[in-house]
Amino acid sequence: MQKSIHPTYHATAAAACVCGATYSVGSTKNELSVEICSACHPFYTGKENILDTAGRLDRFNKRRAAAAPKKAK
Repeated sequence: MQKSIHPTYHATAAAACVCGATYSVGSTKNELSVEICSACHPFYTGKENILDTAGRLDRFNKRRAAAAPKKAK
């Protein structure tokens, strides 16, 4: 490797989210700012909203049921 062409690696860089959560991460920057993290993301917090626009979920379930193999009696 060539000397002095690589950025300095900071093993304990601070990553701050807009929700106020802070994390210690490794980065080439001392401080990072992120818009969303696992503390405020709806998927991880369990507050996600599933929007069913015009019955898309129902149509998908019908197609899936029709494509499933029929069980023999």
